[in-house]
Amino acid sequence: MAISFTKTIVTQLTKEIADLESKQVNAKKKKEQAQAKINQIGRDMKLSQSHSDLSSKMSRVNKLNEEIKTSDRLQKDIAKELAAKKAALKSNLAKATPKDESSS
Repeated sequence: MAISFTKTIVTQLTKEIADLESKQVNAKKKKEQAQAKINQIGRDMKLSQSHSDLSSKMSRVNKLNEEIKTSDRLQKDIAKELAAKKAALKSNLAKATPKDESSS
């Protein structure tokens, strides 16, 4: 495999890894925000008097819990993909390194 082709692959993998890491951070922030909202709603529920108010807050908590589950699944999927990309990057760097050293 040509060095330029390997370098192109390495560059592409590096970009994809950076993108996945960014997505992972965003998913984590989204989860943390949902958890913070749940905590806030929990505090507000203590002050609530009406049944309808409590009911709507419980519905909101359930939706936020679903968001958290979705975020967790997304983070797991991203982690798997990230591990695969990092392994591919390591493999391609290993292929490129001996060729670069021998051409020097």
